[in-house]
Amino acid sequence: MKLIVAIIQPTKLEAVKDALSEVEVFRLTVSDVQGFGRQKGHTEVYRGHEYTVNLLRKVKLEIAVNDELVEPTISAIVKAGKTGEEGRIGDGKIFVLPLEDVIRIRTGERGNEAI
Repeated sequence: MKLIVAIIQPTKLEAVKDALSEVEVFRLTVSDVQGFGRQKGHTEVYRGHEYTVNLLRKVKLEIAVNDELVEPTISAIVKAGKTGEEGRIGDGKIFVLPLEDVIRIRTGERGNEAI
Protein backbone atom coordinates (compact mmCIF):
# COMPACT_ATOMS: atom_id res chain seq x y z
CA MET A 1 0.00 0.00 0.00
CA LYS A 2 1.15 3.53 -0.76
CA LEU A 3 0.08 7.04 0.13
CA ILE A 4 0.31 9.33 -2.88
CA VAL A 5 0.52 13.03 -2.04
CA ALA A 6 0.21 15.38 -5.00
CA ILE A 7 0.51 19.17 -4.99
CA ILE A 8 -1.18 20.62 -8.09
CA GLN A 9 -2.52 23.87 -9.53
CA PRO A 10 -6.07 24.64 -8.30
CA THR A 11 -7.23 25.05 -11.89
CA LYS A 12 -6.27 21.43 -12.63
CA LEU A 13 -8.29 19.84 -9.81
CA GLU A 14 -11.36 18.88 -11.87
CA ALA A 15 -9.24 17.47 -14.70
CA VAL A 16 -7.19 15.40 -12.23
CA LYS A 17 -10.35 14.09 -10.51
CA ASP A 18 -11.76 13.06 -13.90
CA ALA A 19 -8.48 11.35 -14.87
CA LEU A 20 -8.41 9.47 -11.55
CA SER A 21 -11.99 8.30 -12.11
CA GLU A 22 -10.94 6.87 -15.49
CA VAL A 23 -8.37 4.64 -13.75
CA GLU A 24 -10.94 3.71 -11.09
CA VAL A 25 -9.44 5.71 -8.23
CA PHE A 26 -12.41 7.28 -6.48
CA ARG A 27 -11.25 8.00 -2.92
CA LEU A 28 -9.11 11.02 -2.20
CA THR A 29 -8.72 13.87 0.24
CA VAL A 30 -8.35 17.42 -1.07
CA SER A 31 -6.88 20.34 0.89
CA ASP A 32 -6.21 23.96 -0.02
CA VAL A 33 -2.57 24.75 0.73
CA GLN A 34 -0.01 27.46 0.05
CA GLY A 35 3.55 26.94 -1.01
CA PHE A 36 6.77 28.53 -2.12
CA GLY A 37 8.96 26.94 -4.76
CA ARG A 38 10.54 27.68 -8.11
CA GLN A 39 7.71 30.03 -9.07
CA LYS A 40 8.91 32.38 -6.33
CA GLY A 41 5.57 34.18 -6.10
CA HIS A 42 4.40 37.21 -8.05
CA THR A 43 3.76 40.93 -7.67
CA GLU A 44 0.25 42.36 -7.18
CA VAL A 45 -1.16 45.85 -6.81
CA TYR A 46 -3.66 46.51 -4.02
CA ARG A 47 -5.10 49.98 -3.49
CA GLY A 48 -2.30 51.53 -5.47
CA HIS A 49 0.49 49.80 -3.56
CA GLU A 50 2.60 47.07 -5.08
CA TYR A 51 3.48 44.05 -2.98
CA THR A 52 4.98 40.60 -3.53
CA VAL A 53 2.99 37.44 -2.86
CA ASN A 54 5.48 34.73 -1.91
CA LEU A 55 3.10 31.92 -1.00
CA LEU A 56 1.05 30.67 -3.92
CA ARG A 57 -2.24 28.80 -3.63
CA LYS A 58 -2.10 25.10 -4.51
CA VAL A 59 -4.25 22.02 -3.96
CA LYS A 60 -2.98 18.98 -2.07
CA LEU A 61 -4.38 15.55 -2.89
CA GLU A 62 -3.86 12.58 -0.60
CA ILE A 63 -4.71 9.20 -2.09
CA ALA A 64 -4.21 5.81 -0.43
CA VAL A 65 -3.92 3.03 -3.02
CA ASN A 66 -3.01 -0.63 -3.22
CA ASP A 67 0.31 -1.36 -4.94
CA GLU A 68 -1.23 -2.28 -8.31
CA LEU A 69 -2.85 1.17 -8.59
CA VAL A 70 0.27 3.25 -7.86
CA GLU A 71 1.48 3.69 -11.46
CA PRO A 72 -1.99 4.27 -13.00
CA THR A 73 -2.67 6.90 -10.32
CA ILE A 74 0.64 8.69 -10.91
CA SER A 75 0.14 8.62 -14.69
CA ALA A 76 -3.38 10.06 -14.38
CA ILE A 77 -2.19 12.92 -12.15
CA VAL A 78 0.76 13.75 -14.44
CA LYS A 79 -1.37 13.65 -17.59
CA ALA A 80 -4.17 15.84 -16.21
CA GLY A 81 -2.01 18.11 -14.03
CA LYS A 82 0.49 19.15 -16.68
CA THR A 83 0.10 22.51 -18.41
CA GLY A 84 0.36 21.99 -22.17
CA GLU A 85 2.56 19.36 -23.79
CA GLU A 86 5.78 20.35 -22.03
CA GLY A 87 4.40 21.51 -18.69
CA ARG A 88 5.47 24.62 -16.78
CA ILE A 89 7.21 25.48 -13.54
CA GLY A 90 4.58 25.36 -10.81
CA ASP A 91 2.57 22.43 -12.22
CA GLY A 92 3.28 20.55 -8.99
CA LYS A 93 4.89 17.50 -7.46
CA ILE A 94 3.91 13.94 -6.56
CA PHE A 95 5.26 12.15 -3.50
CA VAL A 96 4.86 8.39 -3.02
CA LEU A 97 5.12 7.22 0.59
CA PRO A 98 4.91 3.74 2.08
CA LEU A 99 1.65 3.15 3.93
CA GLU A 100 2.11 0.83 6.86
CA ASP A 101 -1.50 0.17 7.79
CA VAL A 102 -5.05 1.37 7.14
CA ILE A 103 -8.02 0.81 9.43
CA ARG A 104 -11.63 1.39 8.42
CA ILE A 105 -13.26 2.85 11.53
CA ARG A 106 -16.77 1.58 10.79
CA THR A 107 -15.88 -2.12 10.38
CA GLY A 108 -12.39 -2.46 11.83
CA GLU A 109 -11.06 -3.86 8.54
CA ARG A 110 -7.32 -3.46 8.10
CA GLY A 111 -4.83 -3.31 5.26
CA ASN A 112 -5.77 -3.65 1.59
CA GLU A 113 -9.43 -4.36 2.37
CA ALA A 114 -9.75 -1.04 4.25
CA ILE A 115 -8.68 1.00 1.24
